[in-house]
Amino acid sequence: MELVIFIGLQAAGKTTFYHNNFAATHQHISKDLFPNNKNKNRRQTQLITAALEEGKSVVIDNTNPTSVERALLIEIGNSYNCKIIGYYFDLPLNLCLERNQQRIGKAKVPEIGIFATVKKLTRPSYSEGFDYLFDINLESLLA
Repeated sequence: MELVIFIGLQAAGKTTFYHNNFAATHQHISKDLFPNNKNKNRRQTQLITAALEEGKSVVIDNTNPTSVERALLIEIGNSYNCKIIGYYFDLPLNLCLERNQQRIGKAKVPEIGIFATVKKLTRPSYSEGFDYLFDINLESLLA
């Protein structure tokens, strides 16, 4: 089983990347899918645990900007003997802001949210407990 953690700014292409590369094989877990839940972290943990209990690989499709936020996910994955895989979406802020402007309705993130994420976004490292790390840039997304 795999626990795949996406890391990157809003509008960096994470969800599209999931649909293009993982939809057939991994369960999609995103806090965006339960916007009215008051405790999104608890709900996310419940969904991850339920999927892993069923033997399903998962993709956690959120910004996951800090090692602290990723640590709980990695701990859950390790408790199920998952391969822990990180995908770092390394797109420039200006491109993410531009892509966000093209979104419609609730899909559009307030720019302040993107700026808040960029301030705390840290590149993942193997020292966090990842088995594999991949960088995704604009060229990767267009390929």
